[in-house]
Amino acid sequence: MKKYCELPLPFSLTVPESCKTMLLFITVLLLGTSLLVNAGSLSETVTTCVENVVHRLSCDNYGVISVQTSLYGRVDSSVCSEGRRPDQVSNTDCSLPGVVDIVKRRCNGKKVCELSTDAFTSDPCRGTAKYLQTTYTCLSAFHSVTCEHSLARLKCDEGQIITVYGADYGRRDQTTCIYGRPISQILNTACFNPTNQVADSCEGKNSCTIKAFNSVFGDPCEGTYKYLEVAYACQYPSINQADAV
Repeated sequence: MKKYCELPLPFSLTVPESCKTMLLFITVLLLGTSLLVNAGSLSETVTTCVENVVHRLSCDNYGVISVQTSLYGRVDSSVCSEGRRPDQVSNTDCSLPGVVDIVKRRCNGKKVCELSTDAFTSDPCRGTAKYLQTTYTCLSAFHSVTCEHSLARLKCDEGQIITVYGADYGRRDQTTCIYGRPISQILNTACFNPTNQVADSCEGKNSCTIKAFNSVFGDPCEGTYKYLEVAYACQYPSINQADAV
């Protein structure tokens, strides 16, 4: 049987015409794959220099936030040094423990996340000018929003399973799930309750239904009408996952 794109031996730099199209296609395919992989690994760093100013992370299109690192303190004398005295930026061994966990709980799986240094209750180094710095990537994901007293349904194509990136039950704006609600029930936009319950119920399944009810998630802000936000991806299971199923 004739083999396609077989180069004559000894090796020649002349490529048969019948192979050029195939080689070009393979080259373009590999280049496209490389670009997609590199695009998925791009990260962004946000630095907020002033106390109690909004620290904003955001993703465009179908992306959701995945926090890589976050620090509150000072590890570099040149960052946020403008207008500061030398003694205020000389201490570069200042970092509040646990900051990355707080930022992850607040922001992972969301399209937009805003917080300030108010979230941190202690001062890791008095007299030092501190800053909040976060590095994050944007993961491609589905973004589901379900109003309180409704059912959230996550579903993947046949053969795929759910991977939950993040879930939150509360309220972060005055534009989501507001129909028919009095203003008093949507005023509180500092209501958040990151939860693992969606992952516990849905991770590894092809589809999943979960109630957006206080009885399931608790009530993080009484009197406020809440909604459930979930960010998830559909992936083909690994060999180990397939065996477990």
